[in-house]
Amino acid sequence: MNCCFLIPFVVGIPLLRPCLTATENWKPQEVKQPMGSRLRARRGWVWNQFFVPEEMNTTRHHVGRLRSDLDNGNNSFQYKLLGDGAGSIFVIDERTGDIYAEQKLDREEQSLYTLRAQVIDTTTGMAVEPESEFVIRVSDINDNEPKFLDEPYEAIVPEMSPEGTLVIQVTARDADDPSTGNNARLLYSLLQGQPYFSIEPTTGVIRIFSEMDRELQEEHQLIVQAKDMIGQPGGLTGTTSVLVRLTDINDNKPIFKTTFYRLSVSESAPVGTSIGTIMAYDNDIGENAEMEYSVEDISQTFDIITNNETQEGIVILKKKVDFEQQNHYGIKAKVKNCHVDEHLMKYHAEASTTFIKVQVEDEDEPPVFLLPYYVFEIFEGNSYGSFVGMVSATDPDHRNSPIRYSITRSKMFNIDDNGTISTTHPLDREISAWYNLSITATEKYNVQQIVEVPVYVQVLNINDHAPEFSQYYETYVCENADAGQVIQTISAVDRDESLEEHHFYFNLSVEDTMNSSFTIIDNQDNTAIILTNRTGFSLQEEPVFYMSILIADNGIPPLTSTNTLTIYVCDCDGNGSTQICSNKRRMLSMGFRTEAVIAILICIMIIFGFIFLILGLTQRRKQTLFPEKGEDFRENIFRYDDEGGGESDTEAYDIAELRSGTFMRERKTRKHTTSEIHSLYRQSLQVGPDSAIFRKFILEKLEEANTDPCAPPFDSLQTYAFEGTGSLAASLSSLGSEISDQDENYDYLNDLGPRFQRLACMFGSAMQSNN
Repeated sequence: MNCCFLIPFVVGIPLLRPCLTATENWKPQEVKQPMGSRLRARRGWVWNQFFVPEEMNTTRHHVGRLRSDLDNGNNSFQYKLLGDGAGSIFVIDERTGDIYAEQKLDREEQSLYTLRAQVIDTTTGMAVEPESEFVIRVSDINDNEPKFLDEPYEAIVPEMSPEGTLVIQVTARDADDPSTGNNARLLYSLLQGQPYFSIEPTTGVIRIFSEMDRELQEEHQLIVQAKDMIGQPGGLTGTTSVLVRLTDINDNKPIFKTTFYRLSVSESAPVGTSIGTIMAYDNDIGENAEMEYSVEDISQTFDIITNNETQEGIVILKKKVDFEQQNHYGIKAKVKNCHVDEHLMKYHAEASTTFIKVQVEDEDEPPVFLLPYYVFEIFEGNSYGSFVGMVSATDPDHRNSPIRYSITRSKMFNIDDNGTISTTHPLDREISAWYNLSITATEKYNVQQIVEVPVYVQVLNINDHAPEFSQYYETYVCENADAGQVIQTISAVDRDESLEEHHFYFNLSVEDTMNSSFTIIDNQDNTAIILTNRTGFSLQEEPVFYMSILIADNGIPPLTSTNTLTIYVCDCDGNGSTQICSNKRRMLSMGFRTEAVIAILICIMIIFGFIFLILGLTQRRKQTLFPEKGEDFRENIFRYDDEGGGESDTEAYDIAELRSGTFMRERKTRKHTTSEIHSLYRQSLQVGPDSAIFRKFILEKLEEANTDPCAPPFDSLQTYAFEGTGSLAASLSSLGSEISDQDENYDYLNDLGPRFQRLACMFGSAMQSNN
């Protein structure tokens, strides 16, 4: 939308009090005149709201003009703008009252700005008029395409669903103003998905158009388009994808891949051994593909169990077999679905079957350990070659082959040909308390016959680690500390494992026994407290004390360690807290980083200061737009899509002051654009005070309004900018003139139709009153 920056001439200026009742929303201010003054009482500034289009490309867009009736043009008045966006988004020319938008506006971010205006007399510094509030509305254009907020969409429907079955509903949102034309009215269509799906154009509901079989195609990808302007050409579009998955119904029975299977089993295989698998396939999925296998075996030697994860039938050995007694078996297996609905039983009337032949093989069996696993114990610290334990394996075959033993992946243990396990390095329980070994037994005559057995070696604890402080202690004592004051609580840890609960004993070392500054008390709970043994300490004379503390454990034999506790003398605060000393040590390490951060912040502030200074100087050099001999014409023409409130509704339009002057304007064709502000330009003739010229001008405007489908509502007030030159009255407006319009005859306004009834009432009443 384009604004026409012309000061509108308010044709309908009320002259009498009875005609002011219809303008109650404008609330004009009356200016008091001195007693006996011949000047007519003049009202204050009058406006209600301005309009500015969104997404304007100009960086400094003229919105409108505020003008006080009391401003006589001597530049003694100063206009100020306050409120939402004042000074940043909107600025005002303090001399002329022109309001500019400094940046591009977006109606979807903010559609209304509430501001306040104030005029001050610079000679007195006092407010000339009371502060008044007005609004600037951002007009909408179709600049936002529809968007699907919940995309991507996914829907699930059963296969073979009938026509008309609801699939999903997609919804798009258009950020444009729904009250502005069809900018936000959407129409849905399918770009991809026919002939299986259809969509309702206005609701976005997707339905099935024809039956679909999941076994032929499981997923269907739909492309949905939403177009604003009710799908008319020029509308903006948005698309989304809809993934439709077909769920399965149990309309297929399982079938074996082959009708004959050959399996074999060793005579040495234990009961429960899996000797092979059989497999049936089902075109269904999920629960509908779950199947159950069964076997028909007279000998009761084999059985079939179902693997629920792979849906395979596992043939297992139910009884021990012997090659010399029977070397082959024949069994029959069948399969069926586990879950079948009653109305689908016609697809599962006869179960699929297969025949299995099992061959028994005579094979050399591997060695067998006497135990399934072994557990041994050994104390830590034993020397190289210490005995750990012995394992034993035998060959179950009749030839009884000798056995060789080996340890897999272990450097700490060794095993000989007799199965004796010994150590190769000293063991430390604190490094590893358990060792998991794998002992391999191999037949000497057939190295392929191998068997493994797990061996677990536990390393037993001996007391070989002395206790020590559980943490590093940073201890402080105040200079004014009293005797018997607790300054630290200490505890200890021991890496050894104790059969009983650990217990530690705390004492002063021999060299610190005579130390009269501090003492220690064992709390008998594995902790001890450090107390002062005297009153007063000197930070200057003895800033640091060192205490040697003996800690003993309850191991066998008990071990003792000497630990040094460092105590710093602190210049405490009035409350006797040592926290200030701890903070000082931390601040020393952080001092350099703090100074660097402060220096960086100062540099940033200096850079921003230079930037603001340059911007301020640049702003002062900008000149006022459209200088025309100190006077110019401006006209604000606004288009609304809503119906007016009647003849008394004058709230929707600006009324501003006309200034006289000669301005030649070329007539331009009207652009039929629903979202633009239409500008009308007409050449103004230099005429005198003859009312015929004015009548001709209004008739031309009337003809344009009657033929323009984009004109304001029928009962709305229109404002025109027209003024001739050479008139003795010097101006047609009472805003800049002290001469009465009583000599003018405006009775012809009654013949122009209902559009000019307001003007006829105002000017006709004025003439009657003046007469």
